[in-house]
Amino acid sequence: MRITQGMLSTNMLRNLSTSYERMGKYQDQLSTGKKINRPSEDPVIAMKGISYRRDLSQTEQYKANFSEAYNWIENSDAALDKATQAMQRIRELVVQASNDTYDTSQRGSIATEIDQLKEHLITIANTQVGDKYIFNGTKTLDAPIGADDKPNSTSGTEVQIELSKGIYMPVSIKTDAVFTLEKLSADLKDSTKTNTDINKYLGALDTHINSMLNTRAELGARQNRIEMMEDRVDEQEVIAQRIVSDNEDADIERVITDLKTQESVHRAALGVGSRIIQPTLMDFLR
Repeated sequence: MRITQGMLSTNMLRNLSTSYERMGKYQDQLSTGKKINRPSEDPVIAMKGISYRRDLSQTEQYKANFSEAYNWIENSDAALDKATQAMQRIRELVVQASNDTYDTSQRGSIATEIDQLKEHLITIANTQVGDKYIFNGTKTLDAPIGADDKPNSTSGTEVQIELSKGIYMPVSIKTDAVFTLEKLSADLKDSTKTNTDINKYLGALDTHINSMLNTRAELGARQNRIEMMEDRVDEQEVIAQRIVSDNEDADIERVITDLKTQESVHRAALGVGSRIIQPTLMDFLR
């Protein structure tokens, strides 16, 4: 096959263009730290990157959900702690009022304090975090206890937060243990009521106090599980970040070596190209 000067020049220019493209690729990798900058450079890496980043994004969302779960659990536990203290104080007052030495006026004073504690319990039942009522399930915009100091007829379903793929943790509790105390107060103010009538409330109070303590124990167990799940999600995040890095990040040391090698090859190609382009007819006619 006949090789012409034009063919040599064309091939030389094409090879120089290819060399420039390679150097440009290495320079892009060096400046961005990524193996590819366009999906067309390697569709496999690009498609894997979409999948890996989706997994990483889900893991990051689960981490954000843990903050919300802790917010519900810790505020609920703190509120129940205050409610338990109030209930225990009410029980002490009932024990005092059932004493034969207390007269009607003294019982009336105890009833007044119980009325204040009742209002305190209602305030606790209507605890809000931000603009959400935490003791009314998914009906976070409705107060559990209405303006008439009566529990609302309906409450929302249990609030659950997804803390791992397909795993939902309940973070809300019912307000069954928070109740109004009008009847107890009324009986204390009623001079016809006997010690026996007052004593009967002790059993109910003990039941509600135990209910609160059991609920707090359940909240503690939930928090322990949340902490263990958070540790696992933290590990998953580290793994997901490593997988994304292995798929997308360039090996900088290797890129620098390849770029230096390509620069040397390119300089050699330029030197050879100058010898190919230099000769003309005038060079031979001298």
